[in-house]
Amino acid sequence: MSGLIYYLAAAVLWTGLAAQLPDLCRHRRDPLKRSFCAVILLSGLCFVLGAPPTVALVNSLTGIPNVAAPLAYGAVTAFGAASLILIVHWRGSDPVQVRRTSRAWLFSYLGVIVAEGVLFSLGDTPVERRADFDTYYASTPFIREMIVLYLMAHMVAAVTTTLLCWSWIGKVKRWTRGSLALLVLGWLFTSAYSVVKFVALTAHWLGRHWDGLSTSVAPLVAVGSCLASAGYILPLVGPRIDSAVTFVRLRPLFRLLAGPTGRRRCVTELSWRTIGDVELRLTTRETAIRDGLKRLAGQLDDQVRQTAYRDAMAAGSSAAEAEAIGTAAMVAVAALAEAPASVPETGTIGISVGDVDVVVSVGARVRRPAAGSRSLDTGQPSLLSLSRAVRTPIVDAAVQSRMTAVRQLS
Repeated sequence: MSGLIYYLAAAVLWTGLAAQLPDLCRHRRDPLKRSFCAVILLSGLCFVLGAPPTVALVNSLTGIPNVAAPLAYGAVTAFGAASLILIVHWRGSDPVQVRRTSRAWLFSYLGVIVAEGVLFSLGDTPVERRADFDTYYASTPFIREMIVLYLMAHMVAAVTTTLLCWSWIGKVKRWTRGSLALLVLGWLFTSAYSVVKFVALTAHWLGRHWDGLSTSVAPLVAVGSCLASAGYILPLVGPRIDSAVTFVRLRPLFRLLAGPTGRRRCVTELSWRTIGDVELRLTTRETAIRDGLKRLAGQLDDQVRQTAYRDAMAAGSSAAEAEAIGTAAMVAVAALAEAPASVPETGTIGISVGDVDVVVSVGARVRRPAAGSRSLDTGQPSLLSLSRAVRTPIVDAAVQSRMTAVRQLS
């Protein structure tokens, strides 16, 4: 149970990494993607190497007491470097400057990792300490310097990343802003980890015994690392969430134009390989809707729109809402009036209004009204407004009115 919190934190982080592996394979040359995956990988590795059971296993396998300590410190240092490099690539600017800054951080932290290894080899740590190595050897020559060096490197990475994210947070919106807020909060937690460690070490140097501070900060850094990792992941999954929500919100309009009978061929088939690609599915749905609206252009009756518009205004809708309702009614009636070439003089016409499938029996082709003079706005915001309006009672009333007229013809 002593290492449970470490392994749980690593499992959460590496689950997020596993979700990104397919994207990494597709964009393996993207330095931003590589930096992101390196951050998540190293963050989880820090927890695994820092867990007391792992410490015992590594020490036992190598036969070197406490050799797990410089390994864990090296992982923490590498994680700090990867985080700094990721932020540099994420913010962007002149590509030459980005590469120069990234390499400066990389080689600086590689030097720190090498120095940590050298200091450990020069020091003497004969007694294995699985949880309190920092404070137990806080006064040991060379080991003391190694501990201070790794904490300083971690503190520099934490403070620098926090300041960079904070200075950037007012210049972006939506998912990126939320991501930066999570990063700031997460790195504040991890900064507190270094501060508490330093306090425990200083107390030890002053003859006080505050070792419990050093061994009880695992939850602090666990929360910080998970928040920071969520901040790194959010800009990647956020747009997909938007696409998924938009895909669902467009369903009423899509069903209206596709029709339950399947006769309106406005749906592009997706293979099983792309069924999970929400962006592609959204693009396909939007294309199908635009194709359907284009197909109905010659059957739009502006009189239907005007009537529904007046009814919506009388019901207390805003001008924009009433306009969307009027257009939705016009489109719904046009979809009802559409008679595919394969349908005989006597047959059925099926449409979907909201979530309700309507099948109308007709004894003759429905009269096609003259083409409307209005051109429909098919931008995504307009399509969303139109899809929402399709569900309104006024649109249902317009369809019912046309159905009554159709029955009178039959």
